[in-house]
Amino acid sequence: MRIDGLLSFPLTPFTADDAVDLDVLADHISQQVDAGPSALFVACGTGEFTALSLPEYREVVSTAVGVSAGRVPVFAGIGGGPKLAREFAVAAAQAGADGVLLLPPYLVACTPGGLLEHIRYVARSSTVPVVVYQRANAILDVPAAVALLDVPQVVGIKDGHGDVDLMTRLVTAIRTSGHPRGPDFAFFNGQPTAELSAYAYRAIGIAGYSSAVLAFAPDISVAFYRAFTEGDDDLAHRLLADFYVPLEQLRDKVRGYAVALPKAGARLAGLDVGRVRPPLVEPADEDVRALAAIIEQGRKVIG
Repeated sequence: MRIDGLLSFPLTPFTADDAVDLDVLADHISQQVDAGPSALFVACGTGEFTALSLPEYREVVSTAVGVSAGRVPVFAGIGGGPKLAREFAVAAAQAGADGVLLLPPYLVACTPGGLLEHIRYVARSSTVPVVVYQRANAILDVPAAVALLDVPQVVGIKDGHGDVDLMTRLVTAIRTSGHPRGPDFAFFNGQPTAELSAYAYRAIGIAGYSSAVLAFAPDISVAFYRAFTEGDDDLAHRLLADFYVPLEQLRDKVRGYAVALPKAGARLAGLDVGRVRPPLVEPADEDVRALAAIIEQGRKVIG
């Protein structure tokens, strides 16, 4: 399974009485698929995986699988402690997911070797491909990354750590390992505003990335991706200057805005995705107004 290109990380909508809104989710997933991503990653960070119960999770994954109807692969987030991550992996497969994204283990600080054992432990229960999410307390080194090639369920790494030097070493080691899976092992950029580092990651052989912007302004996200991949550097850099840099500055204002702002942006676009669940906080009114102005600036750039 090849994981590349523009990747969608949908939101999870909640009703006013704090239930998952499956009707709004279906509309959201349909809009995401229509935007043309290479894959959907549901119930992950942007989809508030940690806020979902296991029954809610099953409903979210099943809805995404049903709406996408095989048009794009559907991956689902899994995580928590090792036993709980296994339970989510089984539930994802039962709900029809094509693969899973293994989020960092809950709270525990660990060595790269310990992380490798965690990945092996969880992957043994998965009947679908596993992508490992590197960030926070889940950081690989070269030996651990190369060892993933011998875990048949693991097909790739999503990098949210942002250390391009480390990623250069991981990509180089895996590609030159001589392992039969080395050439096709997947890597993609999973930074919170991945477009800002897209050129740097492409230079080390990682062209695909996740786009939080796709969840609330798909026209801007797709326009940047096309400019980036088709060599229209002038348009790409104008979007970086007028939209993505201001967006990142607003995102960094408050912890948790990487999820709360996309939800606010979706509401601005007319999709009633509801509020974020705690411990995330809603953006202040002034920040929602700033987000609306940034989106307007982005749309002026793409005409």
